[in-house]
Amino acid sequence: MKTIWLVLPCYNEEQVLPETARQLKEIMTDLMQRGKITRESKIAMVNDGSRDRTWEIIRQLHAEDRIYTGINLSRNRGHQNALLAGLMTAKQYADAAISLDADLQDDVGVIEKFIDEFEAGKDIVYGVRSSRKTDTLFKRFTAEGFYHVMQWLGVDLVFNHADYRLMSKRAMDGLEEFEEVNLFLRGIVPQIGYPTAVVEYERHERFAGESKYPLKKMLAFAFDGISSFSVKPMRMIIHAGALMFLISIAMLIYSVVRKIMGATIVGWTSLMVSIWMVGGIQLLCLGIIGEYIGKIYSETKKRPRYIIESVLNGEDSG
Repeated sequence: MKTIWLVLPCYNEEQVLPETARQLKEIMTDLMQRGKITRESKIAMVNDGSRDRTWEIIRQLHAEDRIYTGINLSRNRGHQNALLAGLMTAKQYADAAISLDADLQDDVGVIEKFIDEFEAGKDIVYGVRSSRKTDTLFKRFTAEGFYHVMQWLGVDLVFNHADYRLMSKRAMDGLEEFEEVNLFLRGIVPQIGYPTAVVEYERHERFAGESKYPLKKMLAFAFDGISSFSVKPMRMIIHAGALMFLISIAMLIYSVVRKIMGATIVGWTSLMVSIWMVGGIQLLCLGIIGEYIGKIYSETKKRPRYIIESVLNGEDSG
């Protein structure tokens, strides 16, 4: 038998947390009774600086049953950092940890399949959506487009995998070796190596509350992933510069010819279009370069990715 921790990043999840805790406890208790996992296994909820009663609920759950563990961050650090904090805590006690969202969209019914793959010798087990039938057309198009773009840019990603995965203790030790501040775990985890497996599941509708990833955050998260794992956007700037140089040569020849023909006024439209186009491309290129420079700036400071204020585990009161 192995000790398994479930790690759930939580941000303002007071509406869904009691039901999530109940369902996960049923699953973990059943696995314990059947000898699939040890009774030291835990459900670890990471409070990512919530502004509602999330931490209060976690404390209450821990007081009622020590199967629940709470990890309270000093302030909001974002989903990826909260997840990392939970995994780094879990690896001190568990043989493996399964990360999942607290909103019950991830199918908790396949947790046993993750454990079976782990028992079969897999260090990393990816939860992969079997379909996107529950998504809107726009969400399906943008999500799948993101994975295709990332793969085109040379980023090693598991298609249709988010952060529902099992990681063994040695895989989490490997994850700890990656010290970057700008976290994109979907791109980092495949770089760890070790034997892997895939478990397919159907993603459900959110049980309650609102999504923590509106379109603006999704776009920012996608660009973080691209700029953290690929330099192709920088190379594209070089190609764009070469193309604009060729276009400028063509425009020069065109302007000289029009001058000789005595019809210089005709070129006003093309001149205005060229100025706006070149100006827009320059600003876009500066923005891309600035994003990379900003990431370098963040990395060189070596600031902590998260600070844990308190932990509820065992007999600790937190």
